[in-house]
Amino acid sequence: MSRILGFVLRRLWQGALVLVGVALTVFFLFNVLPGDPVALLAGQRSDAATRAAIAADLGLDQPLPAQLAGYLNDVSPLGLHPRDSAGVAKYGGVTLLPLGQKALVLKTPYLRRSFQSNKEVLSILLDHFTGTLWLAVAAMLIAAVLGIALGVVAALKPHSWLDRLLVSTSVLGISVPSFVAAILIAITFGFYWSSWTGLNLTGQLYETDPFTGRHLVLRNLLLPAFALGIRPLAVIVQLTRSSMLDVMSQDYIRTARAKGLSGYRTVVGHALKNALNPVITAVSGWLASLMAGAFFIEYIFNWKGLGTVTLRAVENLDFPVVMGATIFIAALFVLVNIVVDVLYAFIDPRVKLG
Repeated sequence: MSRILGFVLRRLWQGALVLVGVALTVFFLFNVLPGDPVALLAGQRSDAATRAAIAADLGLDQPLPAQLAGYLNDVSPLGLHPRDSAGVAKYGGVTLLPLGQKALVLKTPYLRRSFQSNKEVLSILLDHFTGTLWLAVAAMLIAAVLGIALGVVAALKPHSWLDRLLVSTSVLGISVPSFVAAILIAITFGFYWSSWTGLNLTGQLYETDPFTGRHLVLRNLLLPAFALGIRPLAVIVQLTRSSMLDVMSQDYIRTARAKGLSGYRTVVGHALKNALNPVITAVSGWLASLMAGAFFIEYIFNWKGLGTVTLRAVENLDFPVVMGATIFIAALFVLVNIVVDVLYAFIDPRVKLG
């Protein structure tokens, strides 16, 4: 247990350094982008005094190093904040060490407020998080189920026309960028063939009807989930095929066949069970990657998720939302990878945490 705790603490420290690096990168890139968020907020006909007041209110009148230091202080779980009532109401948390007018505070990371809506960024992200999570989970399920099935079919018919077709298609699926595949899928199945497929070009997981109220519409999830899952689907097909071919050549499979076991029992009961180990190992950490990869998919299908709100924030130069969404996704990567590494050690005794 002490080894696991030490490993987790070490990885959390490394993850914190990664988040700092992400924050520095996004801060630099955002400040070299053309455009002025103050001008967007104030409007074209505003005077200099109005723009100066908005910049001072948002902290954009300070030098860039001071802006960066202030933001890192806000998002850090340990921050140096004022002890007055305004500071307590803004940051909350537990005071660890009083330092005159300020104090070292243990708090929830404060991602500030949106320039456009004045809502708390964390609240905006949590409102859109479930849409991205459902999209990533659905994409992972589609990729896993279809990928394993097609990989088994290809392995059972090696070097046949079907095997060559599946392998060639999987290579194409890996090579085509996700946003290109999403555009083709959206136009083909959601527009030209929509009368046959019954699928919409855009839509949400929940729709509100004035007579029946809010209801679940799973068909709206199908196209964006399939577009997001194409690349992992192609990878799983190839992983399953190569793993099955390796297992099917083992001695215990030939022994099972010699004993008279049916082909179905041999494949499902013996070969597939052992062939799935490397596949599960490879795909277990993909959920966070799919959530990050969903950004352009959501934008194309107008899906309400983290991707849509982040890309619109980039268009509007809404710095707190862009920075908050980036750090949020990066933190998910860090946490998921730590959990997956710990689970590997429990599943496979050959894996040592260290």
